[in-house]
Amino acid sequence: MELLLGAILIFVALFIVFAAIGGLSPERSGVSRSLEVLEAMTGSPEELTKEADKPFTERVLNPLLDRLQRFGRRITGADQAERIRGQLDRAGNPKGWTVDRVSSGKILGTFVGAGLAAYVILLAGPPWPISVLIAAVCLVLGFYAPNIYLYNTAEKRNEQILKDLPDALDLLTISVEAGLGFDAALQQVARNTGGPLAGELTRALQEMQIGRSRSDALRGLGERSTVPDLKSFTSAMVQADAVGIPVAQVLRVQSNEMRTKRRQRAEEKAAQVPVKIMVPVILFILPCLMIVVMGPGILSMIEAFSDR
Repeated sequence: MELLLGAILIFVALFIVFAAIGGLSPERSGVSRSLEVLEAMTGSPEELTKEADKPFTERVLNPLLDRLQRFGRRITGADQAERIRGQLDRAGNPKGWTVDRVSSGKILGTFVGAGLAAYVILLAGPPWPISVLIAAVCLVLGFYAPNIYLYNTAEKRNEQILKDLPDALDLLTISVEAGLGFDAALQQVARNTGGPLAGELTRALQEMQIGRSRSDALRGLGERSTVPDLKSFTSAMVQADAVGIPVAQVLRVQSNEMRTKRRQRAEEKAAQVPVKIMVPVILFILPCLMIVVMGPGILSMIEAFSDR
């Protein structure tokens, strides 16, 4: 009797277990659900399948960026927008970078900085003054990260413009003295040179072609850059155009001045080399030299005194 009761209880327990996991159902729930999903995907309208087949960037990232752009447009004033546009011009208008993108990038960088600060604080557990300092630094860096990138890009671009400007002025002077007009000479320089200076000259030519005056185009060329030599060149050309001075004479003076300034910059950097090299010499080379020269003598002295 006890054996029969135990067998019945075991059978009931097995029945409950199989019923719970779906072993007694005609088809398992997991397989049936998968089949239902496949049937829904294959039998769904074409609009739904197109929406599901879109990449992750179009479904998630682009709407998120649009919301951030709208929010950034609200908190960014008109003067701030003009300032960002000036930074973009000085950086050469990188591909995909607009005023709205920079504003949304500042907001996104703030959220990223907040997350990084929370992660560092939770991981290290510093005291609250240091925690506040870490949070403030991360938030400020995240907010100004797009501005820092644009500033670095503009500085590298200005260095390249400063390097290419004397050669471009020499070619411009030769072209004008050979009989070409100023606009044709600018086009010749833009065609035969490369880098950011050629791009700026091409933009100035395009502005003149769409109806902007030469003085305004040259003035805009100087305002889009912070290179003093380029600003002085554009100012001289605008004054020459207004007064009526021969362009070839002004270009000859400007090219000589640019070559002189380039030679002076090279001499200045050469004079800075001894001062800059003093720190690594004192910190790294002299200690190694002292070890090599005095090391054997010190070891011999230690050995002689240890024998006594």
